[in-house]
Amino acid sequence: MSDAPTERPPADPAEPPTDADRDAAARGALYALLARATTEPDPELYEAFASGALDRECRRLLDRTDLNVAPPDLSTEDDRETVSARFNDLFVVGHTTVEDRTDGTIDAEGPTVSLYESAYRPEASWNDVNLDLARAYDYFGVEVDTERRENHDHLRLELEFAGYLCRREAAVDADAARARLDFLDRHLAELTEGVAAAIADEPGTGVYGELADFCRRLVAADTDDLADRLEAEP
Repeated sequence: MSDAPTERPPADPAEPPTDADRDAAARGALYALLARATTEPDPELYEAFASGALDRECRRLLDRTDLNVAPPDLSTEDDRETVSARFNDLFVVGHTTVEDRTDGTIDAEGPTVSLYESAYRPEASWNDVNLDLARAYDYFGVEVDTERRENHDHLRLELEFAGYLCRREAAVDADAARARLDFLDRHLAELTEGVAAAIADEPGTGVYGELADFCRRLVAADTDDLADRLEAEP
């Protein structure tokens, strides 16, 4: 998203503004960190995993929130080639099977674990899911970076948008919290539940299994907390 870019976990992150809602700001940074972690492990991201920097930053941000969520283990002792291969096997590479060698008929499937919400929404069409998301992004003045060639319902983009809404709430935007609750309930919760369930069936998922499960638990906790807080408002 052009107005809500993926944020890398900084070595020495800046403190949020003193007039901001520190809890909402921390949640926003946490969603941004998870969005960054859901990308292909380039050398910088791999180093953040391997050094434990990303894991420490996740725990630090989680401690700044009021959410009662156990932290994940976002560190790894695997080399970069292994982590990259695991990412590709789970989220990128599809499976192709030759069904009939006489005429070359093939059965092509997508990756083992889809990162797109529409894959977990059999009751809704791809167009309906993405159009609804496009309207939400547009309403808040953000748009998908077309150079990345990702649909609106990609996990990274939805995590980024959740973080963006948190940052708007931290800056005392009265509508942002309710908008986030609606977005989490109708979109991101469905996606993170689907991804976590799909990856749980795979062996040897390493850090990505931890990441998927934590995304699911964080979204569930954030949704419940928002619902309780907003219901209590006059």
